[in-house]
Order: sequence, then structure tokens, then C-alpha cells
Amino acid sequence: MLTQPNLRRLYVRKVRDGRAVRERDVLAVEEPLEIRVASDDGVHPVAVIMRTPGEDFELAAGFLFGEGLLHTWEQIGGIRYCCDDAPGPAADANGADDGAEQVSGPARYNVVTVHLRPGVRFDAAHIQRNFYTTSSCGVCGKASLESLELRGCAPLPRDAFRIEADMIVRLDAALRSRQSLFAKTGGLHAAALFDSEGRLLALHEDVGRHSALDKLIGKRLLDRQLPISRHLLMVSGRASFEIMQKALMAHAPIVAAVGAPSSLAVELAQTFNLTLLGFVRSTCFNIYAGEWRIAYTGAR
Repeated sequence: MLTQPNLRRLYVRKVRDGRAVRERDVLAVEEPLEIRVASDDGVHPVAVIMRTPGEDFELAAGFLFGEGLLHTWEQIGGIRYCCDDAPGPAADANGADDGAEQVSGPARYNVVTVHLRPGVRFDAAHIQRNFYTTSSCGVCGKASLESLELRGCAPLPRDAFRIEADMIVRLDAALRSRQSLFAKTGGLHAAALFDSEGRLLALHEDVGRHSALDKLIGKRLLDRQLPISRHLLMVSGRASFEIMQKALMAHAPIVAAVGAPSSLAVELAQTFNLTLLGFVRSTCFNIYAGEWRIAYTGAR
């Protein structure tokens, strides 16, 4: 799948010890992505998200899933760039290209249309009811626990799934070791998926925290690997309500964050039986909700 570059190189003045030196630098690319949904009754603009180009089909699928606009991979008939201007590369529900003719111009890579299968209903009014715009993250779901309950979200089961505390303190190093774009730019967030043994299964980077997680969840959706009910999600920044909402939709029982959680993120975790960890470091972490999923082998 062709897309725009995700890195941009330029020369800057770097000042060290009072001396300015002209050196080459690397920036993470930030571009808008418009997500549209095509159903039996037409094409519906859904959202414009600032993101790092790459994995745009996964991002679109993950965003729609996280906002409750999609529920299963079977609803997706295909995903295309800028399909209502000209034919272009399409993906089926598994994300595979169909080899359609390419259309030149960078703008076509900033519009993605998700085509629903015939007969799949799309509630266009849901968009106006459940989205608003902020300066920090583009278009997000309304920050209310009531909206999740109305959407049909139920608390996760209090099952026997647990993760060792000694393993959790190793996650930060594993996350950083795989952040290749962050190592080059210092300007991207990451979302990672770990199994119960602490093995890193997937990692996605993006200039936006929410977009990195959407890419991860969208990839699992298109690969028919949801829910992720026996896994741990980790994010490189803070844990916000939107991050926890997306985790809940994917049935992720444990969310770990390098940074702090917000108060509403903690309330969501407590209400829906998620385990929420913050300030995860090589020696420590905080438990804000769902302590029963953490196992201790040593002294507490």
C-alpha cells in the first residue's frame, strides 16, 4: 500500500554551549486524515484526525470501532483512499490491496473511505450526537460514562486473568526498544500490546496518542483478532478517558501508561472493571483500579 512518508528531514540550527551549528534533523510528519464511511445510503464524512501517515486503513477501522460505529470486521467490505474522486488502491476486510490503479497527488492519501458491506446499516446521526472537536486530539467521543452505557458497553468480567507485578516493571524498556520512529524524531507516541508473559506482540507509533492506539486496534480488527481479553495494552503517554474508552471497546482488561491517568479515566476503569496502571517504570508503577488482576510474588 502506497502512502506519504512518515519522516521529514531538514536543516536546523542546533545551539550547544553558546555555539550554533547547522545540522540535519528529522521530524515526524503530521498530516490530516479525513475518514468517511460509504454505506447503502451514501458517503458520510465522519472525522478529520491529525496523524502520522502510514497504517491509515488500520487507523480508520480502529477509530470507527472505538467510537462504536463499527462492531466486527465482517461489516467492512473494503477500504480505499479518496475513492469518491477517482478509483484507487482498495483493501478488503483483511487489509489486502486489490491492485487498483494508483492516482497521483499527496491529497488522495489524506482521505480514507471505509466501505460497508451491502445491507450493513450506518447510523449517520450518531456522528453528530457523539463527536466534538478539541485542540489537542481532533475528533473524539463525548467524555461521559453514560454515553458508553448507552452504547451497550458492559463491565468486563472479574475473571482469573492476572499478570505478575515483576513483569509489569519490564514493559517500559520493551516499549522503548521498539519505538523506532521515536528514536529518530523524539516526537511520536506509541501503543503496544503484550501477552500475559510480557511478550510484546505489536507496537504502533503516531504523532497522536489516540491514533497510535486506533492503529493497533484497527490492525487487530482487520486481522480478526479481537477482542484482546487476555492481553495488556500500554501507551507511552498519559491515560485519558478516550484511551480507556478504546481499550474498553476492545475488551482489554489491563491498561498501563507511562504517564498519569486522568480522573475520568480512573472512573471509567472502576465502573467497567478495567485494571489501570500509571507511571509504569523499571522499578515501580501505580495501581488506580482493578488491583485483583495484579499478582505479587514478593513482598508488597
